[in-house]
Amino acid sequence: MVNFEYKSAYDMSDFRRIIEVLRSPGGCPWDIEQTHESLRRNLLEEAYEVCEAIDQKDPEHLREELGDLLLQIIFHTRIEEEKGSFDLDDVADSSCKKLIFRHPHVFGNVDVSGSDEVIKNWDELKRKEKSQTTVTKTMTDVAESLPALWRAEKIQKKAKKVGFDWPDVGGAMDKLTEEMEELREAQAQGDKAHIEEELGDLLFAAVNVARFSDIDPEAALHKSCEKFIKRFDFVETEAVKSGRELKEMTLDEMDALYNAGKLKK
Repeated sequence: MVNFEYKSAYDMSDFRRIIEVLRSPGGCPWDIEQTHESLRRNLLEEAYEVCEAIDQKDPEHLREELGDLLLQIIFHTRIEEEKGSFDLDDVADSSCKKLIFRHPHVFGNVDVSGSDEVIKNWDELKRKEKSQTTVTKTMTDVAESLPALWRAEKIQKKAKKVGFDWPDVGGAMDKLTEEMEELREAQAQGDKAHIEEELGDLLFAAVNVARFSDIDPEAALHKSCEKFIKRFDFVETEAVKSGRELKEMTLDEMDALYNAGKLKK
């Protein structure tokens, strides 16, 4: 039994203390073994679960998921604190300084006309802070760990800021058609590496269309996934009603049910 004070309600200092106890000798063997690398996926999953709670508009679920995400942040920080690198106060210090630096219209004497100018100033200050002297550097600084659709969108927005963009969605649509034809040619050649390249180009072009249409490509694909699941459920349900298993049906039979499912709202 560790030396710990049990309370009816806990605060941030208790949260930090619990992680410290779990990582200390006599704590939890699993927690002690963890590294940044072993926890990487947990961090990503918790962030996505926060997003799901936001989409569900459920405050209680959001509170829970934010706590799980905060746990990951404190855990990663504790690993570095044990090495003597930094602690949670250092993390807060750097973030506070960054916020103050990037909000001179609040903490300084800079005047802004609205949120558009705030974003413009933010980008300029960020480039200065990160020593981004070229547009290419701003692109390479976009995290590779981001979902690819979001990364593509952010890179495209960097190019747009210097005028490297179509004047309207028509150009993006034409490029999408062009990339589709190039993918068809690659498929006909049967060269897997070329197919992969052209498929990537097609997806990149599709993100451009989404960007021009002010649509989040990641959210759009998620909605398509949910739509497919709903329609496939209809196919499977109808098959069961008829006393058949999907693996016994032909593609044409399943496709007919799928199309029927499209008519269901």
